[in-house]
Amino acid sequence: MMSFPPCSKAFGKRELLLALALVVCTPPAALGASSITGTVRNQSRSKPAAGDDVLLVLLDGGTQVEARAKTDSQGTFTLDVQHPDKPYMVRVLHGGVSYDRQASAGQALSIQVFDSAPEVPGITGTIEILRTGTNGTFLHVSDMIEIKNTSSPPLTQAGERTFEMYLPANAKIDSVLAAGPGKIAAIIFAAPVPGEPGHYTVDFPLRPGATKFAFNYDLPYRGHAAFQTKHAYPLQQLAVMIPTTLKFSSPSTAFELLATGNTRYHVHAVNQVEAGAGPEFEVSGRETLPPIVDRVPSRQLSLSPASPIPTQSPPVRALLPTLARIDSRLKQTQPPSQLPVLVGMTSVLLAACALLIWQGHRARTFSAARTLASRTRQRQRSAA
Repeated sequence: MMSFPPCSKAFGKRELLLALALVVCTPPAALGASSITGTVRNQSRSKPAAGDDVLLVLLDGGTQVEARAKTDSQGTFTLDVQHPDKPYMVRVLHGGVSYDRQASAGQALSIQVFDSAPEVPGITGTIEILRTGTNGTFLHVSDMIEIKNTSSPPLTQAGERTFEMYLPANAKIDSVLAAGPGKIAAIIFAAPVPGEPGHYTVDFPLRPGATKFAFNYDLPYRGHAAFQTKHAYPLQQLAVMIPTTLKFSSPSTAFELLATGNTRYHVHAVNQVEAGAGPEFEVSGRETLPPIVDRVPSRQLSLSPASPIPTQSPPVRALLPTLARIDSRLKQTQPPSQLPVLVGMTSVLLAACALLIWQGHRARTFSAARTLASRTRQRQRSAA
């Protein structure tokens, strides 16, 4: 049997003191850098959410589920992290609805979840912004709307028809995107209602707080387009943004031209729009659609309609400075009578809506490239 010489007492004490010093001086985050912990609370019942599934999603060029866990009786969970230097998203599934939070290794999260119902009281619209511009023989429209859920006790509205949208009957949808209160955006599908052209439904959950939708579509355009607005929920404000070379007209006297001081856009807005049929307006003339963002972030997205888990979003502050400046000038120049419009048209909402549009553009580019690559491989196999 092999034997080892005993270590000296002095050496053992030095080893022990060094180990204790390392433990005391190491920050708690570093000690837990190989895991993500958290607590989930059911805000509808004001108690911990026990037994909920928790997923750890790696956001490094994809949406790989790296670890799974369940909340205990106190609503707590621990997820082991394999790549501490990579970005992650933690998804909690409660009552068939997902609640997502971006996270990193060593972080301790506090996540709120809610019970759900097909219909929830206290849901209303805050603001809708239609941004238009010509693109060849089409009029491109980005219709951005914010819905707020102020239910008490707080509940998530979930089901097959959580939100309904009314577009022109001849609209060709390019993409539909949504972002819940967690600000993580996803491409979603809008289902047409049979026998009702322009009427669409989505099943994206309306969680307590603000949910933003962006419907991007094209209309056949020969120098003139008419809009008959219709809304499932009342709105505090409706704004139409058009390039200055296009002409806006409406039989409604409720629209006001806002003095934004911007040389690229005119903003026509109306306050307190009721649910149902809304004000009509027309757009005429021709103008190339200006870019939706002044500076596109370099980070690539890999969203696709088939992917149920969205990738990490780029920083919002880098997006849409032009619209943010419009909002800033609105707040500085408008009289008190227009204050509701100015309060609703916040820079945060505009930037978030621009983020949705930008993500849709990146996702369509990614999808087109993937389709082209697939066809190329098929031709190569046929030639062989």
